[in-house]
Amino acid sequence: MATGRTHRPATRSRGIPEATVARLPLYLRALTALSERSVPTVSSEELAAAAGVNSAKLRKDFSYLGSYGTRGVGYDVEYLVYQISRELGLTQDWPVVIVGIGNLGAALANYGGFASRGFRVAALIDADPAMAGKPVAGIPVQHTDDLEKIIEDNGVSIGVIATPAGAAQQVCDRLVAAGVTSILNFAPTVLNVPEGVDVRKVDLSIELQILAFHEQRKAGEEAASTDGTGPVTAVRGESGDKGPDGDVPAVMPA
Repeated sequence: MATGRTHRPATRSRGIPEATVARLPLYLRALTALSERSVPTVSSEELAAAAGVNSAKLRKDFSYLGSYGTRGVGYDVEYLVYQISRELGLTQDWPVVIVGIGNLGAALANYGGFASRGFRVAALIDADPAMAGKPVAGIPVQHTDDLEKIIEDNGVSIGVIATPAGAAQQVCDRLVAAGVTSILNFAPTVLNVPEGVDVRKVDLSIELQILAFHEQRKAGEEAASTDGTGPVTAVRGESGDKGPDGDVPAVMPA
């Protein structure tokens, strides 16, 4: 059965909770923005607000990294960027293959955030023979017949699946058999993987359905306030504050 965990054996062995791991990229994104503005230090309250979590949770998360900040000064931005990047494994190069170069796969290939976050798109792979050799984001598309060789030649351990749902499991099986141990799945289906292989699923339709749920509740609150029947309570999670096993899955950064 697919899991919601991220492939991070080094961090797991240090006892960092998965929910904390899921928030580290949020902190890193906020810190990177501060670094780009040459901001030297940041308070826990300011950083928590920028990351969309509460400051007590942020301080607890950073305690797992051994970072406690300085009273009256806050956290050193550049050091935290390095510390979190190291913890996430982003201080090394991660070759990635994208399988399925339709509209979504092509958009992912053109996403400029991969390189700046430590990921290198090593290959684009598609089952359509007509796509073979065509450049997408400056990378020639290769046929799925060569998938295993591509993975071996590039030392790939992370695969991205952007195929139609019906092809996703077969692609997943081939990736795993070729040595891929972490998969980011954009196909609208649940993948079955063996123990030791981690899957993260991104389903944009689910995200929209969750937003529709909250819009419906807001409409109910507004209607109740105008007809005098009283407010309707809606339970909302903190933005970006759900762990990998929570009800709001993580999405790609903009």
